[in-house]
Amino acid sequence: MAAKKYEIDMCSGPILPKLLKLTLPLMLSSVLQLLFNAADIIVVGNFASDNSLAAVGSTSSLVNLVTNLFLGLSTGANVMTSRYMGAKDDVRVSKTVHTSIFLSIVSGAILTVIGVLFADKMLLLMKTPTEVLDLSTLYLRIYFCGMIAMMIYNFGSSILRSKGDTKRPLYYLTFAGIVNVGLNLIFVIFLKMDVAGVALATVISQCVSALLIIRCLMKETDAFRFSFKKLLPDRVITGKILGIGFPAGFQGVVFSLSNVVIQSSINSFGPIVMAGSAAAASIEGFVWVSMNAFSQGALTFTSQNIGAAKYSRINRIALISCSCAAAAGLILGNLAYLFGDVLLGIYDPRPEIIPPGLTRMSLVCVFYFTCGLMDCIVGSIRGMGYAVTPTIVSLLGACGLRILWIFTIFTIPEYHTEFMLFLSYPISWTITFAAHFICYLFMRRRFPKHDLPTGS
Repeated sequence: MAAKKYEIDMCSGPILPKLLKLTLPLMLSSVLQLLFNAADIIVVGNFASDNSLAAVGSTSSLVNLVTNLFLGLSTGANVMTSRYMGAKDDVRVSKTVHTSIFLSIVSGAILTVIGVLFADKMLLLMKTPTEVLDLSTLYLRIYFCGMIAMMIYNFGSSILRSKGDTKRPLYYLTFAGIVNVGLNLIFVIFLKMDVAGVALATVISQCVSALLIIRCLMKETDAFRFSFKKLLPDRVITGKILGIGFPAGFQGVVFSLSNVVIQSSINSFGPIVMAGSAAAASIEGFVWVSMNAFSQGALTFTSQNIGAAKYSRINRIALISCSCAAAAGLILGNLAYLFGDVLLGIYDPRPEIIPPGLTRMSLVCVFYFTCGLMDCIVGSIRGMGYAVTPTIVSLLGACGLRILWIFTIFTIPEYHTEFMLFLSYPISWTITFAAHFICYLFMRRRFPKHDLPTGS
């Protein structure tokens, strides 16, 4: 019964208070995950060599590109667990839990092999400057050694989120975050390990959070209870998770691919702009996860209500989630830009990195609410069980537009500036949101307008 206090009834009663109860701990959890990377960047920016910040910061888009495909599978796990929980199908909930953890281990192992073997080759493809290449390669190889732990935590927290439990993952990340920051300071300041130290601290902290999430699942008393004896994938459920998860992951890859192309363009401006952009990107991340928590909420709430045949709540979930995400983006994004020079100075004391950082923030942070709207409507569509359509729209609207922009507008000499490069972000978000919204209207018409008895 102790675990019951962490659950949320998503299928009845007012939506907004319950959505906030789900998303606020999730938001804080995501912020803590970002602090892992932010701690790396702040420590190397202040206590390591001059090129260390550029080396660590330049790897983020590449890490996202490689990991997002597999992290998308956790979306499939969330949707299927939520759907079966809404339908009160305990047998399939249990099978989904064990299938998901199995997939997390396999995914992490694949990512570790890719990262360790091909880190230098991937960085060369991104035109990483010679002066930071060795440091970036070392950081990436160590970082990817923690992929199994990262996947286990993300899949495990996704499983708990499907029943409304976002508090315990927050507790575990809080502890792991403290471990990460402490080890950062020890490895870099006292042991002089530079980028290797921050990477190793991150890996250790990821292992801590993974162990805690597995321990939590093993102590559950309901269908969510995990046992290593049952760690075998169910063929049917694996297919359903992959059917939703791979398109979701591919969409993440699509966004990351466009960001890798943009990072390659940033690299062409040299280490100072790279450092300023890396610091700004880290700050932007805190705004994004605040908005994305409502996207995860929209996905989970929609999935459970579909499973419970509570169709009348679908539109209200989408409207409330989008409104909350847009408000978070407008408030936090503009506050971040307003105090941008102070925030950027925390990451790197060099005054020359602030102008390029502020240029990026003036276009990304200020207009970030459009990205929040886009993500939330996608969450609603995925919660309804549709995964391929939002992937195609994102492929054309986000990746396609940004790459087209870089290879057309950005190539014109007078437009080959940092401002014109970052302008591709708000333009692509706005157009892609409009396309996703039209898709949502069509998808919603395939479900009844009114509730049906459970099991109908």
